[in-house]
Amino acid sequence: MPGPLMTPELVRLEVAPPGDKQAVIGLMADLISATGRAERDGLEAGLLKREESFATGMPGGFAIPHCRTDAVHEAALGFLRLAEPVDFGSADGPADLIIGIAAPAGTDDQHLKLLAQLSRALIRPEFLADLRAAKEPHEVSDLVMGVIEPAPDTAHDDTAQGDAAQGADEAQAGATASGQPVLLAITSCPTGIAHTYMAAESLENAAKDKGVELHVETQGSGGITPFTEEQIAAASALIVAADVNISGRERFAGLPLVEHPVKRAISHGSEMIDEAVAATTDPSARRVPTSGSAAKNGESSSSSSAANQQSWPRRIQGAVMTGVSYMIPFVAAGGLLMALGFLVAGFDVAFVAQDVATSFSLTSLPDHQTYESATGAVQTERAGLALYLGAVFFTLGDLGMGFLVAALSGYIAFGLAGRPGIAPGFIGGAVSVAVGAGFLGGLITGLLAGLIALWFTTLTPPRWLAGLMPVVIIPLVTTFVVGGLMLLFLGRPLATLMTALQDGLTSMSGSSAILLGVIIGLMMCFDLGGPVNKAAYLFATAGLSQGTEASFQIMAAVMAAGMVPPLAMALSTVVRRKLYSPVERENGTTAWLLGAAFISEGAIPFAAADPLRVIPSTMAGGAVTGALIMAFSVGSQAPHGGVFVVFAISPVWGFLLAILAGTLVAAAAVTVLKELGRRKTAATEAAEVAA
Repeated sequence: MPGPLMTPELVRLEVAPPGDKQAVIGLMADLISATGRAERDGLEAGLLKREESFATGMPGGFAIPHCRTDAVHEAALGFLRLAEPVDFGSADGPADLIIGIAAPAGTDDQHLKLLAQLSRALIRPEFLADLRAAKEPHEVSDLVMGVIEPAPDTAHDDTAQGDAAQGADEAQAGATASGQPVLLAITSCPTGIAHTYMAAESLENAAKDKGVELHVETQGSGGITPFTEEQIAAASALIVAADVNISGRERFAGLPLVEHPVKRAISHGSEMIDEAVAATTDPSARRVPTSGSAAKNGESSSSSSAANQQSWPRRIQGAVMTGVSYMIPFVAAGGLLMALGFLVAGFDVAFVAQDVATSFSLTSLPDHQTYESATGAVQTERAGLALYLGAVFFTLGDLGMGFLVAALSGYIAFGLAGRPGIAPGFIGGAVSVAVGAGFLGGLITGLLAGLIALWFTTLTPPRWLAGLMPVVIIPLVTTFVVGGLMLLFLGRPLATLMTALQDGLTSMSGSSAILLGVIIGLMMCFDLGGPVNKAAYLFATAGLSQGTEASFQIMAAVMAAGMVPPLAMALSTVVRRKLYSPVERENGTTAWLLGAAFISEGAIPFAAADPLRVIPSTMAGGAVTGALIMAFSVGSQAPHGGVFVVFAISPVWGFLLAILAGTLVAAAAVTVLKELGRRKTAATEAAEVAA
């Protein structure tokens, strides 16, 4: 039978910090593994991996490193009280209380449930004070276990439950009878773990102190327990404390709304309760949009003015981040499959992949396939199973990458308008690809589709038409408007621009090679797969048919410069982790391989979220790489593949050195710009809180 999650043997007090947080995590692994509950190295690796995806430092000077891994044999909680605090990634300062959660694999998210319980307790200053005041290990273990597994009072259990239920009914009846408002609150954070539950606890404590009835719905990793219909019907206002889009917002149409980032609920819960109470009697208070249907109690959201809405820059930024988050799986799956195809079948699989994948099978493997190269008709380097599997991988990846722009556009529109924006956003993105507008076109069509669909949701149609609005009218009209704008007005100028760029590049190829390399580098990094990027790539691949040294050098410059953006962003996420969200740091890990395989789109999630800092920085790095490729006379006979086709590149040292130089320049530039932006944002937020 498993023992208690925390025992005195799992507690260490007044520990001298062995170094940074990685060293402290190693010490935690030593502590837990010494009890026989886990294998030390595997536990440390699991804790560090979790820490890389989400910094576990919290306000109040504590941290909760945690993981679920096969290296854990029995669930355990470890506790370290440090003599000197150590930085665990919290903006509120270092941590001196470290609680480690180790759970075996296959425990059905047990460690997340424990984390939620601990988070609710750790928001209480008196609990933290008790942990810091404990003089013996058993005092700490008793405190923690008392929170996680409170001992039932069997003598009065039934009576207590009855009194609690009766008290809850009387409280609600009393609140209704006295006219006191009933508040609802939803909390959610990007990872759905600690901040979600700490915000809930903070709001509940503040409401209790003020005698206000509050019901909280936590949309966290442990799932969602939604409000009941009775709670929604009795509600007077809604509080949203979230850093991501919440689900089910339409349930509260017409309710007064108070919305802030999740961390404000943790630090200023009392003020948010006051704001919500005041909003219940304010006729001009911001309200939850009605999405075209009648609002609660016959009210509509027309009373919400633009001044009361969340600022448009913030709303657009949130929508773009939503689009990027949904697009990431397409980037990862498609890019990695393409890279795997090059690795298995060689660089020339790009010329024959679709024909091989659709014309052959495992029982009918292909011979060497013929394709047209710079020197005429040649055969693929590999045949048989390697060529067939490589072609399958490459075709799957190529098809997956084809959804990038449509997914980005569709989910940007979804972030602004909800489900009515998805179809016009996706179709607008497809039109963007068709006219050659690429990634930038996807941003434009996503925002246009979202804004137009959002405008439709503010209308109040007749009751007989309301049911058709979100599923027929809004998608139909919005798609027609957005698609028409791209086809009738934006497509031709973009095509003309691409032709002009190609002609300009051709005219320069014989005059200034280094200047040409700079221009190619700038173009490859400007829109990351968009029309400018594609113009440079098409110019290079078309030139391969000439079979000249100049054409091979242009191809090398295009490939090397296109590798810089994802590699630079990956390096920046490693050098200055605090500048990036947990999701962005995970994207940075993927970007290493995408960049190495010449998948420029690996940097799109970063560029879409912060274009004014990322794009100029990567353009600077791309320009350096392009210039060095030309200076070193590096040539590539392969049109794609990155480091996986170095056998087709000469000299290899020049190719790698140029990429390294450009990556360092771009990573340094974007890191500096983001650091300056972070400081400015922190100063602005401090001023807002003070106000």
